[in-house]
Amino acid sequence: MVEIQQAEKRARGRPQARCDDDTRHLIVEAAAAEFQANGYATTNMGTVAQRAGVSTKTLYRLVPTKAELFENVVKDRICRFMLAIDNDVVGGQDLAAGLERLLFAFGTLTLSDEVIALNRLVIGECDRFPEIARTFYLSAIVPVNGMLEGWLQRQIDQGKLQIADIHLASGILRGMMIMEPQRVAMLRQREAPDAAEIASRAKICAQLFLDGCRS
Repeated sequence: MVEIQQAEKRARGRPQARCDDDTRHLIVEAAAAEFQANGYATTNMGTVAQRAGVSTKTLYRLVPTKAELFENVVKDRICRFMLAIDNDVVGGQDLAAGLERLLFAFGTLTLSDEVIALNRLVIGECDRFPEIARTFYLSAIVPVNGMLEGWLQRQIDQGKLQIADIHLASGILRGMMIMEPQRVAMLRQREAPDAAEIASRAKICAQLFLDGCRS
């Protein structure tokens, strides 16, 4: 009986503290919302902590600077993209289906409202804060390009494609997939494309690209 009462007392006490990973996730999501709403310059650590529901002491312990906070936001979004195109999934599909899936994941990432807002932020504030341009390039553009180039190289190694310059071909493919719809959305001339539009564009781009490069 005493043991039951003690257990009930513990259950009604202070809730178990979150682990650092869970707390960091809340912070990153709060920072993403603040950056998207207010830009880089006017976002402050106290507001991020308040939105995340954590103390500023906890925030500074886990993510000491605003530059690191921005880097965490970018890396989190890129990790989602990498998981969506895991080679165990994409690699098991035929050439056209694999490229379509890869382009759809790339389009879903880069044509989302959030990433379009991040692009605006980087372009608009990189003169004052060159570190955000460097972070965006190294943490977003470079790994995404590397993933696509790696996929193309595997298709070449398997004799499925013939490409003289993988880096150039990758850039052309990425531009064909997102440049026009992303530019129109960034200039606020229309909403970002929905999933159906992205899927349709991925299918068309994959076909055009493969018609020119298929072995």
